[in-house]
Amino acid sequence: MVSYKELGLVNTRDMFAKAVKGGYAIPAFNVNNMEQLQAIVQAAAETKSPVIVQASKGARQYANPILLRYMLQGAVEYAKSLGWEKPQIVLHLDHGDTFETCKDCIDSGFSSVMIDGSHLPYDENVALTKRVVEYAHQFDVTVEGELGILAGVEDDVVAEHHTYTKPEEVVDFVSKTGCDSLAISIGTSHGANKFTPAQCTKDANGVLIPPPLRFDVLEACEKELPGFPIVLHGASSVPQDQVALINKYGGALKDTIGIPEEQLRKAAASAVCKINIDSDSRLALTAAVREVFATKPEEFDPRKYLGPARDNMKKLYKHKIEAVLGSAGKA
Repeated sequence: MVSYKELGLVNTRDMFAKAVKGGYAIPAFNVNNMEQLQAIVQAAAETKSPVIVQASKGARQYANPILLRYMLQGAVEYAKSLGWEKPQIVLHLDHGDTFETCKDCIDSGFSSVMIDGSHLPYDENVALTKRVVEYAHQFDVTVEGELGILAGVEDDVVAEHHTYTKPEEVVDFVSKTGCDSLAISIGTSHGANKFTPAQCTKDANGVLIPPPLRFDVLEACEKELPGFPIVLHGASSVPQDQVALINKYGGALKDTIGIPEEQLRKAAASAVCKINIDSDSRLALTAAVREVFATKPEEFDPRKYLGPARDNMKKLYKHKIEAVLGSAGKA
């Protein structure tokens, strides 16, 4: 058993409470490799923003659980070396699918876990989430539950259609499970192709405009659970300049569309205190790598293409922190 406190990490309880009161959201950036982690730590340290580093089950397997643990311990020390005296860094399991997965993460140093039972019948989701909460709280690890289903694809999470969260269920779910935060479905989606062209309208320049988020559902949930931390998954904005770079240098991304940043800022000003961003980082990394491969075909040193990728991701992370989530200066 390794406590996250031994690694210098924190859980989400205090940072969420401050975010709800302060009208901002904590960035939750997915990590798969060293360059992403470096960029996340640099961006958070330079902006003095609390940050959630989250790994899916697949990402944890890819990185190796032991390496991931020590990478996060190193991230805390790295943040201190950058002048962030008391780093506020969470290691969070994104979309845990079983009790065993959540337990293993808690036992290996995660400070927060998500148990996603949203695909199960309601009572089974309640029972599974409660079981994870009872285990996690013994070690002061915070737990995120989910009600409602997001469309799209992310690792092993696949769904064709939205199932919006039912506001009338949220109080019962939270009170029965004891979860610390709740992911809801209000129209966000996983992946870079969040909506089909048929679901969108077009502006005067022919750019696809996605359907607006269901703020009525968010407001109803907030009314039922005043002050309770709400989470948005699938909240990448899919920056079209990065998509254009990828396609310019040999990519074939079609009909990519994300969540407009002004809608995310509006959500962050409410009870939404954690916003998940994964696809945007992948796009920034891939765009930079493709550009180097296309413009410098003689290059074979990984540092020469992963370095620019890291810099591009850091630029994106800082933009999200400062202009979208409003978390700069909150750590």
